[in-house]
Amino acid sequence: MQIFRFDNPYFFWALLLIPLFIIIFSLMIFWKKNALKRFGEYQLIRRLMPDVSKNRLIFKFILLMLAFVMMIIGLANPQIGSKLEKVERKGIDLVIAIDVSESMLAQDIKPNRLQRARQAISRLVDELKNDRIGIVVFAGKAYTQLPITTDYSAVRLFISNISAESIPVQGTAIAEAINLAVDLFDETETDKAIIVISDGEDHEGDVIESAKNAVKKNIRIYTIGMGLPDGAPIPVIDRYGVQQGFKRDRNNNTVISKLDENMLKEIAEAGMGNYVRANNTQVGLRIIFDEISKLEKTEIESRMFTDYENRFQYFLAPALLLLLIEFLIFERRSSRFRKVNIFGENKL
Repeated sequence: MQIFRFDNPYFFWALLLIPLFIIIFSLMIFWKKNALKRFGEYQLIRRLMPDVSKNRLIFKFILLMLAFVMMIIGLANPQIGSKLEKVERKGIDLVIAIDVSESMLAQDIKPNRLQRARQAISRLVDELKNDRIGIVVFAGKAYTQLPITTDYSAVRLFISNISAESIPVQGTAIAEAINLAVDLFDETETDKAIIVISDGEDHEGDVIESAKNAVKKNIRIYTIGMGLPDGAPIPVIDRYGVQQGFKRDRNNNTVISKLDENMLKEIAEAGMGNYVRANNTQVGLRIIFDEISKLEKTEIESRMFTDYENRFQYFLAPALLLLLIEFLIFERRSSRFRKVNIFGENKL
């Protein structure tokens, strides 16, 4: 079995320029048409220019866009795993379940609960070596953000994309998140742990039973409480990222989100782990991971690709060919090919 990946996936951000190119091209066509209208009736002027066709411009533009896409794929450097080796690692398997409900936008922990949690996870990933990590996000529903992996660059990328808009259904489905996290672990004998990062507010489901079921599978559960005892209002953010006040209830009172510390403590106790409350000094993820790291690490033999073959040439070569074809097609029909009319030029 071969594995496919991109060595430089960040180049794909350049594809977002394509709509801009299309808009600029459309405006250019519109400007040329209006410029011709200044000299008289448009259709008559078009018939007086038999060697000029808008179809040529459109075809040249399509070639340029195809070349651009192929070049971006080439720069991203597709790679295929070519050398599969047995690798022994000694570490733990860890799944972080992070609450992305609206209450995590409260700013009692600066800059807000969710952003501070993301920062702490990123710093933790920087210190991982042979450990595997997965990510589950939850609000009213739970979803796998990233399966368990040792690809720490992918972990950082997925962490940066976590937001309160990730799940439209509001709530705090901690039980569902724990069950989903348990399913991510494989049958290896490594020590396994789940870290739940949440304010614990408005939890749903039988979370204690879920924690006990995880323990039966030799999985420990640790919890981190995001928030302060006094709580804080929940900002209302529009689609442009601008705060539009605070969330209010049916009686138009400002909703205050408070940390449900007792629930998170009960989850940690049922999961044979510990609970840590975050504050503006530290989130507590470092404390919990230090404790998890004390667990006995089992040496596991796995197979992974250690060498990859580049495939960028299969995309850059066609891109250069498309650019060459585009260069050889003129906006006006050449006198040598006057009888050839594949672009629908006007004839007198």
